[in-house]
Amino acid sequence: MGLWEARVVPRLVDRTCGIAQLEPLREQACEGLRGQVVEIGFGSGSNIGLYPPAVTEIIAVEPSDVAWQLSAARRSGSSVPVSRVGLDGAQLPLADASVDTGLVTFSLCTIPDVAGALAELRRVLRPGGTLGFLEHGLSPDPAVARWQRRLDGLQQRLFGGCHLTRDIPRLVGAAGFTIDALEQSYLPGPSFSRPWGYLSVGRAVSA
Repeated sequence: MGLWEARVVPRLVDRTCGIAQLEPLREQACEGLRGQVVEIGFGSGSNIGLYPPAVTEIIAVEPSDVAWQLSAARRSGSSVPVSRVGLDGAQLPLADASVDTGLVTFSLCTIPDVAGALAELRRVLRPGGTLGFLEHGLSPDPAVARWQRRLDGLQQRLFGGCHLTRDIPRLVGAAGFTIDALEQSYLPGPSFSRPWGYLSVGRAVSA
């Protein structure tokens, strides 16, 4: 991992994915969380303060030491205990059916083995456990999708492997989850921002 990816990208993600405009969508992704929550791609802790009262513990999986350091102030002020338990969403150090609910925000775009990470989430969730998600991804608009494909390689190089063309609902469903709530829309802004701004927020259930 180079200096740019290790030191700069986590700070860029903190700024771009931590904007106030996204907070209502993050809160929506957190709805229904309870008990022990495994959060894949914890980042700089932008979801802290949005967890429902029923959440008792956050089990954080975060590969970046810089992002974890950036989350220190938020963690210290959190009413919910947060512990970092792993670096790789595709290899969770947790027992089968051991966690109540799961959360992933702006991380499925970047995880190299995204199918493996979703399979791991399903493995560690108890039957009937829910997964809240908020992600950007492939637009259904052909013109926007063409630009996403053109820009995807550059996006991956500049933003630590982030893809613009992952179909988030399809990936979640292919992992064996049943999606029972889903809203998709563009983040408000100029039309040229649409390749980065097609968002999916929802909830899926582990069988």
